[in-house]
Amino acid sequence: MSLRKQAISGMVWTYSQQFGTQILAFGVSVILARLLTPSEFGLIGMLAIFMGIGNALFEGGLASSLIRSKEVTTKDYSTVFIFNLVASFFIYAIIYLIAPLISDFYRQPELTKITRVYALTFILSAFGTVQNTILTRELKFKKQALITLPGLLLGSGVGVILAYMGFGVWALVYYSVLNSLFTTLFLWINSDWKPQLVFDKNLFHTHFHYGYKLTLSSVLDIIFTNAYQIIIGRFYSAAQVGYYTRANSLMMLPVGNVSTALNKVIFPVFSQMQDDLPRFRNVYKQVMQIILFIIMPIIVIMAIEADPIVVFLFTDKWLPVVPIFQIICFTGVLYPIHLYNLLVLQVRGRSDLFLKLEIVKKVILTIIIVTTLFFGFYELLWGQLIFSVIALLINTHYAGRMLGYNVIQQMKDILPIFAFAAIMGVSIYFLDGLFVKYGDFIRILMTTTIGFAIYILTSLLFKSQIINHIKSIKF
Repeated sequence: MSLRKQAISGMVWTYSQQFGTQILAFGVSVILARLLTPSEFGLIGMLAIFMGIGNALFEGGLASSLIRSKEVTTKDYSTVFIFNLVASFFIYAIIYLIAPLISDFYRQPELTKITRVYALTFILSAFGTVQNTILTRELKFKKQALITLPGLLLGSGVGVILAYMGFGVWALVYYSVLNSLFTTLFLWINSDWKPQLVFDKNLFHTHFHYGYKLTLSSVLDIIFTNAYQIIIGRFYSAAQVGYYTRANSLMMLPVGNVSTALNKVIFPVFSQMQDDLPRFRNVYKQVMQIILFIIMPIIVIMAIEADPIVVFLFTDKWLPVVPIFQIICFTGVLYPIHLYNLLVLQVRGRSDLFLKLEIVKKVILTIIIVTTLFFGFYELLWGQLIFSVIALLINTHYAGRMLGYNVIQQMKDILPIFAFAAIMGVSIYFLDGLFVKYGDFIRILMTTTIGFAIYILTSLLFKSQIINHIKSIKF
């Protein structure tokens, strides 16, 4: 199968997996949000940083190294598998021991037991990381999709039942643990590869040398991405963390899923064309335009219709999410640009530069957080947007130099998309009042339909080249 056909097939099945998974997960989260309180979601949100760091450390960036390597043997896979497994047990032991300190920091006594059970996902996930990496490397996204969904379905079912029975925050804990357990189990059952008791020090050094810089970068990113949950949890309340976490997850539903799903396909595809710079640059440009063209209208409509969306999905008790969500949406539209610029550095093997840029950006973020913290909660959120813009300029500058596709050229190619979305946004903002009396669902449906119609018609009217890219993307 040609690279183009593999990529297109991969996109179809990756999006089937990603959106099938996320539609199910989102549906479950809606049910759980109606059964549980913002404070209970906030308790899990407080642990996001520790879970994120743990997953980054045991994975060690080695999966990315396996994907981008031109030749990989069973020794490579077994070496990485053994490292992941040993590292996951070690990290779990650390989390287990510091659980009381986490509990004391947030002044939430129940977090000790919650942390110790929730962290079992490290070990469970480590057993299936390599099997999942092999499917990604080989572009077997159909198989990946058919493996992932059943695990999530079983874990979700148990989580909803426990929430309905009054288990509170423990419903969220067991939902995550069982999801990891079932997914790993299905990966083992359906994988042709099984680990061997082989650990090659030379191979480990090769993968670790590439991966550790990405790992440190990931850890820095996770720390500072979740810094807001830490600060909110420490200086405000569990409920406020719950509102922030819900707003962020709602924003990431379209933004993160569209970008991440495509990223799973594009990373191995980019890796195969890394030595053909003109081809790499052209595909990168097309991918960037397409992904933004898809995401922009969705995020603009969600921001404008945040009030009825939140009430319709989660009920009135989640209304404080609305202003938080609307601010976060501004950062969301920049997320794909960040993601694909950083992907260029990974594909080109510049994990060293990747790490250096992360350090610089985190110093800037620290200054912004310290400055805005004294002004209030919402000022803290606006500071997050300011940082996102600064980080965007840094990422596009260095990735652009590697591709021969500088910041000005990138901005010129994506500005029309922002213009089309702005026209759509202004239109539905003024039309929204016409549908308020018909209820939340009709209001959302009508503004979404009209919004997309305006967006597409505007794009066609100005003869946007992105429409042609979508019809005939070439690899």
